[in-house]
Amino acid sequence: MWRICGTVGEDPGISCGTRNRLTTDERRIFLFPFFYYDPTFILLIPALLLALYAQAKVNSTFQRYLRVQASSGVSGAQAARLLLDRNNLHHVPVEITRHHLGDHYDPRKKVLRLSPEVYHGRSLAALGVAAHETGHALQHAHAYIPLNIRNVIFPVASFGSTLAFPLFFMGLIFQTGFLMDLGIILFTAAVLFQVITLPVEFNASSRALYMLESAGFLSRGAEIQGTRKVLSAAALTYLAATAMAVMQLLRLLVLRSSRD
Repeated sequence: MWRICGTVGEDPGISCGTRNRLTTDERRIFLFPFFYYDPTFILLIPALLLALYAQAKVNSTFQRYLRVQASSGVSGAQAARLLLDRNNLHHVPVEITRHHLGDHYDPRKKVLRLSPEVYHGRSLAALGVAAHETGHALQHAHAYIPLNIRNVIFPVASFGSTLAFPLFFMGLIFQTGFLMDLGIILFTAAVLFQVITLPVEFNASSRALYMLESAGFLSRGAEIQGTRKVLSAAALTYLAATAMAVMQLLRLLVLRSSRD
């Protein structure tokens, strides 16, 4: 049983036996595992700033073009349904979800779900988002290779992103190289997932613009440009997430090498 030290000047709540093996930084992790700071944290600042900018950009761009109505007068739900049918995906239903910006295609249930503002909206933003998700449905139907790779990686990436940091910092606290290495390996899977997501999203946006224009839902010029801005802003959030993941991995590698 651990004895709790109570000598004046000592950190309360840390066992004597543990303190003898922990550095100052490691005690800080022990006390504040979710707010741990070290010099390597500076590596995350550029990615963090990019993430904040990307989130602000996608929100402002979406709201701006949500107020710009498409000349075709077609709603997001109608556009998605017609584009799916044009590509022989009659079996894929278009449903409404209550979540703001919760638009997505579910490859397991083969369902396309749109948020209320996209489902009912007749704006450039609504058409762009609806067509983008339709693009994912087409990728799934055509066995788009990057999407297949992402689907294979997803279970490992999900598991890895959950356990990577707890394992790594447990290894850092108890000076166990195996746990740190395992955390890095698991987080690498999460980084790979983010990287492979980029071509999947870019391709879906390219498909969206092509389908909307070829179907006559958008007129050339301002409407195409406005919709492209919406999709580009959304793509920036994926770039920011990838940058953050890569820099987090670099941070873990630097911390690991400093313990050798």
